[in-house]
Amino acid sequence: MSTAAPDRVVIVGASAAGLAAAETLRRSGHTGTITLIGDESAAPYDRPPLSKEILSGAWPSDRLPLRSDADLDALDLDARYGYAATRLDVATRTVLLSNGTKVTYDGLIIATGVRPKNLPGAPAHVLRTASDALALKERLGPGRRLVVVGAGFLGAEAASVAAGLGTQVTLLEPARVPLAHAVGDEVGSILAQAHHDHGVELRTGTSVSEVVPEGVRLENDSVVEADTVLVAIGSRPNTEWLEGSGLSVDDGLVCDEFSAAASGIYGAGDVARWHNPLFGTSMRVEHRTNAAEQGMAAARNVLGARRPFAPVPYFWSDQYDMKVRAYGYLRGHDELRIVEGSLQERTFIAAYRTDDRLTGVLSMNMPPRRLRPWQQAVSTRTAWDSLPAPSRPIG
Repeated sequence: MSTAAPDRVVIVGASAAGLAAAETLRRSGHTGTITLIGDESAAPYDRPPLSKEILSGAWPSDRLPLRSDADLDALDLDARYGYAATRLDVATRTVLLSNGTKVTYDGLIIATGVRPKNLPGAPAHVLRTASDALALKERLGPGRRLVVVGAGFLGAEAASVAAGLGTQVTLLEPARVPLAHAVGDEVGSILAQAHHDHGVELRTGTSVSEVVPEGVRLENDSVVEADTVLVAIGSRPNTEWLEGSGLSVDDGLVCDEFSAAASGIYGAGDVARWHNPLFGTSMRVEHRTNAAEQGMAAARNVLGARRPFAPVPYFWSDQYDMKVRAYGYLRGHDELRIVEGSLQERTFIAAYRTDDRLTGVLSMNMPPRRLRPWQQAVSTRTAWDSLPAPSRPIG
């Protein structure tokens, strides 16, 4: 791939990954044009607070911007907010926008993120943008009935906030316990019990076929009534605009270990599926920390650094009185071990094995300092057999 320093860098996607890329370009000495394209009219803002502080009303929406106007002005960006990228022509190095204009590039960073999946039938709420969060917030409170479809992190956080506001909440999940595919049945069962303890009606093993005016219809044809429906069943990478570009797309923009999709083209954030050499697998991570880190890595590489992007992914979630933190790659794990604390007391650290290595750790209500040695152990690919024995039996 070319190592020539680009003069014109185009970043498609004006959220955490795109902003991190722009800032890194300037910090690295890039003096050329940086065009930042975003389909929302707002400047880059933070998304994790949408399902927490914004939905609960703890924050006003003006706390969401990631940087002040002065900070953004200092970056000297060619900002194109409110326009989506609709086509990429790799041969001419051109991005076509929804307003019909074209932007040419020497280096391109694709950070277009994801959009929520939805269900057929009547309109329902989703939770991805600031306007989504504010619209849903108006539907919560005492005397209101909310159905949340999907008990993943987003759905669980929204259910937690809604219940705390006095809303009657029903949480529907097709799996046997929430997040079983990611955190395991044992930890998923603890998350399930927390919903029950806070008055949320959690129904697992329950699939929804459509949204109806009075609520949602289940696959057994029964109806769960609600005033408001939130669909939180996952997301789709925003890659349709790349059709015909010649870039490889497979549940995200396919990138190598350098986050490169092609010569001079890099992916970053939720949209990027890249080969993480630390874990030896392809992954696409939809978490805020990874978006910023990959945006920085992509910017350095577009300038010619050519360094593999090999992070230990990190995510966190606030649900009721629980603070969940995790490092590593937990999906597809072969074994879970409680290495500190107690599941029943909801204060613990769980370690995850894939093959013969420690590949992830998750903590609940533990001080961050207690998790740092485990983060380091994941990053050094520690052998599973060298870990301490379980502090207590699981169960």
